[in-house]
Amino acid sequence: MIDMQMTPQTPLAEGEHVIHSFHPDRGAYWRDHAWMALTAMVGGMIVLALIGNPHVWTGAVAGLAAVAVRGFYLAADELKARWDLTETRLLGPQGRAIALSDITRLRGLGSAVQIVTRTGDKHLMKYQADRAATRERILARAPGASQ
Repeated sequence: MIDMQMTPQTPLAEGEHVIHSFHPDRGAYWRDHAWMALTAMVGGMIVLALIGNPHVWTGAVAGLAAVAVRGFYLAADELKARWDLTETRLLGPQGRAIALSDITRLRGLGSAVQIVTRTGDKHLMKYQADRAATRERILARAPGASQ
């Protein structure tokens, strides 16, 4: 099995400490997947109705099945993801290291917080139990960030 390194692996600088760790929330994960399933179900039924398929209900079954398979398949990895906030950086899974001074914008997207940097890079802290609190905690440390 491939280790996707869902926890920060970036070494801390001398004198740098982790102030807070952000973990995904299982409830937020399944709530987001329920919304995705509902959207896929309705979308599948609309497409089948538009093309004249007499078995419109199969769109709902297919949409639910697709999102359920995705949800169960990815849950083990997605729920291991962790982001660490230090005095100077935000360290994330798969080698992500973002200087707090490089963060220009923090947006809420569902249960996720999108981090936008000066260079235009975008990162998602997914499945946060309290998206607003996560965003506020980072904003308090990122000098040039806006909402």
